Amino acid sequence: MSSTNRPTQYSTILPAERLPEWLRRPIGSVSQLEQMQQLVKGNQLHTICEEGRCPNRGECYAAGTATFLLGGSVCTRSCAFCQVMKGQSPQAIDPLEAERVADAVQQMGLRYVVLTSVARDDLPDHGVSLFTETMAAIRQRNPLIEIEVLTPDFWGGVADLVKALEAQRERLTQLLMAAPVCFNHNLETVERLQSKVRRGATYHHSLNLLAAARELAPNIPTKSGLMLGLGEEQEEVVQTLEDLRSVDCQRVTLGQYLRPSLAHIPVHRYWHPEDFKNLAEVARKLGFAQVRSGPLVRSSYHAGEE
Repeated sequence: MSSTNRPTQYSTILPAERLPEWLRRPIGSVSQLEQMQQLVKGNQLHTICEEGRCPNRGECYAAGTATFLLGGSVCTRSCAFCQVMKGQSPQAIDPLEAERVADAVQQMGLRYVVLTSVARDDLPDHGVSLFTETMAAIRQRNPLIEIEVLTPDFWGGVADLVKALEAQRERLTQLLMAAPVCFNHNLETVERLQSKVRRGATYHHSLNLLAAARELAPNIPTKSGLMLGLGEEQEEVVQTLEDLRSVDCQRVTLGQYLRPSLAHIPVHRYWHPEDFKNLAEVARKLGFAQVRSGPLVRSSYHAGEE
């Protein structure tokens, strides 16, 4: 790794009971939050904005963006950082979910929609059709709405590595044929911490997915994100950025991990805003076309902006 790519670390701040000042922010417009929450509840939907208690949800709602969580509220993976409920017996697929999401998008007047999902390793297509059917329903009402997808890795259930790769590629092809404006899949953390943080996923399966997306649909930008504060070192973060660029990932988000509860993996440290600025500069020098880096940045933060 080139020394020119190493940012100067501003400070290392160990976790404390009280959050650092830069991690405290107003919740936003109460009326906008209530409107969205009522709409989601009324349509029997889920959003990662609410399920994950995103600190930016009020700002995003006001800007005309939201991230809908498909496939129910129970995930078949047990990642150590995630607020979403886990279980090997997720809910039955709701055949009307796509239409209800499309109705909510129309009612809210959204301009940019991010679709994500719980991991559905129990389904033959691992949930690809959840995305494609919802995209079709949204576009039927308004073909001008831009739709980004934030997907699981579509991996699992096949012991034969070659067959597993083929199945993953087939699922990815089906999704990309629906032409999202951006394909997002998060690495979440550095390679060393993958097994501790992302149970059921691997670093190289995710990199392979991003590489395949560029090969199959070179006109669709790819994107990935990292959480900081899980025990990674800055050199590992830079290495991860380099690995993402090696598969031609064009967009990246960097944000601070915040522990949802005592049952989740603890915060190792809080990175200072200057550290995020330094890493953003490294990412730009590495060739990322879009960089969002800051303590409160999340995967879909300002997703609809160039």
